[in-house]
Formats: sequence, C-alpha cells, structure tokens
Amino acid sequence: MRLSDARVVLTGASGGIGLAIASALCASGAYVLAVARHRAPLEALLAKYPEHLCWVSADLTFLTDRRKVLAAAEAIGGVNLLINAAGVNHFTMLEQLDDNDINQMLALNISAPICLTKLLLPLLKQAPSAMVVNVGSTYGSIGYPGYATYCATKFALRGFSEALRRELADTRVGVLYVAPRATRTSMNSTQAQALNDALKSNVDDPHTVASAVVQAIANERRDLYLGWPERFFVRLNSLLPNLVDRSLRKQLPLIRRLSDKPVKKDPTP
Repeated sequence: MRLSDARVVLTGASGGIGLAIASALCASGAYVLAVARHRAPLEALLAKYPEHLCWVSADLTFLTDRRKVLAAAEAIGGVNLLINAAGVNHFTMLEQLDDNDINQMLALNISAPICLTKLLLPLLKQAPSAMVVNVGSTYGSIGYPGYATYCATKFALRGFSEALRRELADTRVGVLYVAPRATRTSMNSTQAQALNDALKSNVDDPHTVASAVVQAIANERRDLYLGWPERFFVRLNSLLPNLVDRSLRKQLPLIRRLSDKPVKKDPTP
C-alpha cells in the first residue's frame, strides 16, 4: 500500500503506540482520522499536520460513537486502512480484578475492534486496495500470569485477525496482525514496569513499534511479531508449552509480590 494514498481510521490515537503511528503516517503523507476520547495528547500533531490529521472524539464501546467514526470516514470519501490500536491493560492476579475491570478489557480490547471493523468493512471493500490492522501483543500467543484477562483479549484478537483474513481472501481487503512486546507507554502501571525491570525484559520505544508497523503496512504483510527473543518464545510456547510452564512457574513469587497492589490505568483512548 502506498502510504501517501492512505485514508486511515486509527483508534487509540492518543495512546503511546497509537500516537506514534499517527505521527509516522502523517509524515508519510497519509490522511488520518485519529479516534480518541481526549484531544490534548494530539494537539502538537494536529498543529504540525493540519492537512493530514483530524481528531474524532469517540468511546468505541458505544455504538453511537462507532457510528460517529463511520460518518467521519464517509465524509472524507471513504477509507482504505483501519488500524485498531485502542486497548486497556491491568497487571494483577485474576482474583484481584473487579468485574468492571474485566468487562472493560473485554469491551475495549476485543468487542470494540470487531464491531468497528464490521461497521467499516463496506467502505474498505469499496477501495481498490485496503487493509485492517489489529494491534495485539506477544501476550496474544503466550499466556502470562498476572495478565490472564488481557491475554484472553489478545488471543481473541489474534484469532479474529486470522479468521477475518480468510473470510476476506476473495476481496481486496487484507488483514495484518501486529504483536508488539513490552512497550514504554502510560498504559503500563508502576507494578508492570517493576516486573519488566526485575526480569530485565526488553522494552521498546513506541516510535520503534510505529516504524515497524508502518513498514509492514507498506509491504502488505499478514503478521508482524516484534523483538527477539520474544519471537522465539512465541514459537517455543506453541511447540513445547510444558517447558514454558516450568519457566514461568519460577517467576510466580515475583509476579504475585509485584501485583499485590494493582494500580488502575485509564484505557488507551
């Protein structure tokens, strides 16, 4: 896909990865409808790219707001790229989660992208070439303690991406699934950051992730897994899950200790 020809609906546009993707797309000449609950994080980009960026205020868990996004897409003559990057995460053991936290993750991380994709598919199908990009996670392939519900949503998003790709195989709409590893964003609680530090995990800058995503879109790839050794662990988990079980069990005392007092984080808008 030629990025300069892209007309994009980007959700989660004011979050760390989403904001970096918006910047990279605008710099490439794309026109971006930035979907976010809050405008403030986008102000600098709106000033820098007034001809390439427009803010759409929406809470994607509501049908009325998803229809607002559809109306904005129709107003610019349609779209050929949908990037589902909105999401929320809580690092804590399952029994510590409120039902509201669980339902929020399910609603924003999986129900919203499925419903928005369904709503925008007729517009995407009208384009000579189009793509749906779903931003998942390494945790969409590896179940990790302390992230049970988050993993469930990302496993679901990966399955949705695979099935949708096959469903659209006889159309001009492709599907790209993106699986970042740990990324330095405000969505991570101090506990999650402490766990990454304790385990000496690699943590990417959002602009590094955005650059890889935009390149994958340009090359019309079907999936993108970021980071080594994370790609190796994804493969290992699919072939030898018992080995990964034993490795992660050793981390449980640390995970339980750090997740003992969870900090609530707002969803990526």
